[in-house]
Amino acid sequence: MDYLKKKEKKTLPTNVTKEQACTRPFCFFCTMKEPNSFKRRAGISACFKELPLREDQGNVLVLSSLWNVAMAHPDDPEFPSLGIFDCMARFIHKGINNKSTSWIQRDQNIFIPYYAAHVIGSYTMNKAAFAEKAVASGVIPPLLELLRGKMSWVEQRVAVRALGHLASYERTFEAVAEYEEEVVNLAIKLASTCLDVVYVSFVGVKDEIKRQKYHCNLLTRGVGGFEMENCKAEEWASQLQCWSLYILNCFACKERSLNLICKGNFLKELCGMWGGLANHSSPAGIGLVRILCYSKYGRKKIAESKVVIESLCNLSRSSDDWQYMGIDCLLLLLKDPNTRYKVIDMAALFLVDLVELKSLGDRSNLGEAITKALLLNELNKNRRIEKCLEEVWNLKVQRRKKERLLSEEKIEESRVLVDLMKQEANHMFCIGEIEEAIKKYSEALKMCPLGLRKERMVLYSNRAQCELLIGDADAAIRDSTRALCLSSPVNSHSKSLWRRSQAYDMKGLAKESMMDCLMFINGCIKSESSKRVKVPYYAARMISKQMDATWLFATARSKMATVDDQDFQEIKEVQKSESRVNLHESSSDKQDYHDEMMRIVMQKKGLSTIFEEPLTQLKEESWRTMERTKTM
Repeated sequence: MDYLKKKEKKTLPTNVTKEQACTRPFCFFCTMKEPNSFKRRAGISACFKELPLREDQGNVLVLSSLWNVAMAHPDDPEFPSLGIFDCMARFIHKGINNKSTSWIQRDQNIFIPYYAAHVIGSYTMNKAAFAEKAVASGVIPPLLELLRGKMSWVEQRVAVRALGHLASYERTFEAVAEYEEEVVNLAIKLASTCLDVVYVSFVGVKDEIKRQKYHCNLLTRGVGGFEMENCKAEEWASQLQCWSLYILNCFACKERSLNLICKGNFLKELCGMWGGLANHSSPAGIGLVRILCYSKYGRKKIAESKVVIESLCNLSRSSDDWQYMGIDCLLLLLKDPNTRYKVIDMAALFLVDLVELKSLGDRSNLGEAITKALLLNELNKNRRIEKCLEEVWNLKVQRRKKERLLSEEKIEESRVLVDLMKQEANHMFCIGEIEEAIKKYSEALKMCPLGLRKERMVLYSNRAQCELLIGDADAAIRDSTRALCLSSPVNSHSKSLWRRSQAYDMKGLAKESMMDCLMFINGCIKSESSKRVKVPYYAARMISKQMDATWLFATARSKMATVDDQDFQEIKEVQKSESRVNLHESSSDKQDYHDEMMRIVMQKKGLSTIFEEPLTQLKEESWRTMERTKTM
């Protein structure tokens, strides 16, 4: 526990000094210095029992130090074996019950419930044995009190994190499930409203004086200004939403409370819960949708929602990290005879562009799986879909059979002929005969052997550029996607990424446009040999535009600008203890935000974020079981 001593001076600013703490009749830090291990352990155990009973100003220093230890050494069994969970549960209980008295407002005690819940969550993050000790110590009821919003969204964040860890272990899940209906409803409500609440009560408050001071200190550890507070608040709000969804994942995995989770409005909201750039390590809403697709009831409800299916289709043709999850969901729906007929009309139009995928993430031969799912048994009465399926059959079956018989000489002849046709199409493009160029690229694609993947990639990408010029965004997306499927690795062809980004922008799909643009910028950075990397101005402009549209708090900001919005008025009632906030952002604030994000792009060579704790750092038997290891 030498780490504890080193971290004493790195906690939140406080009027309590180490020397003052040592004048107390019972000092936790003095106990830690005891050289005799038996006496030290006995002293620590006694200290954990005594701390919640005392009302001196040193408690917050002890709690923040324990938090540092728990975050740095979550697998150390010493404190969990000496009663730390019981101590933290009593502190939370005391903080909630004394909220209306002077105790919680005195000596920085306002920080104590937050630290106590965070300590519980950190020690239960990796070890089921610690989770069992925590449950036996009675941590669930006080954590539920915080989850109910007895204090603020800051405490809800660490409470939902701790409950998520407890719910993820087989041996402690039932203890959380004793409050199943309430926990599920609270998690649904929190996931749906937390971004609005954080914006209304903190981010949207432009007057620094009117912000909760202890929130500011927790967010920045006492070091940082207005801008850092906003950045951390965005990250924490995203984590709050993602951890709420994680608890729902735990229940959905066991097919529990699906009737609550699969309500139509919440399923639609899930499509917009993408975690944001502040939390790219969590699959957020799509993770829960995929879990639901593994159950018959979940598939039925998802297939009934056109909004959800359309969102899954758009995700399947994007460069998002969770693209494979969108494809997984669609394949699961297509393989179920009860849901196939409900989704085939929309899904086939999107998946046909992905049949030449070789691998994606840890998925191999994904294109073959898509082909089999599309060509299952019956014909479709919809002529457009039937034509689409005929295209898949011709591409993946008939042409493949014919080209297996071609000699190397014939393939080389085809390559030369295709190259001549491409040059002719390029010339037509240059002189402005765009539609003629499209026809010539199409002819070249019909002539080009399937094995010439690079040549076909260029043809698709060039045709997409022509389609952009004539304003056919859908066709440009289709051809760009096909080109990206043929690229090696997948989604790496820069020109196709930029062209699809523009097409998505034309259709108003801001998130998909931004993801492609980010991939395009990353490709530019990697291709630059000089130390001074230049991002194309048009790409920077596109990022700026789409980041404003996809900002985590974009919806909340628009609600604040519409004072007659009923939902916003309800949120304001919940937050009525907060001061009135400024309803509008200045244009200079937006520009500063965009400039800062572009600076991060350049310095980090991508939009990577350092997290307080990664959402995917859970046990292999829980998170991996729910999100990764299920096969088609």
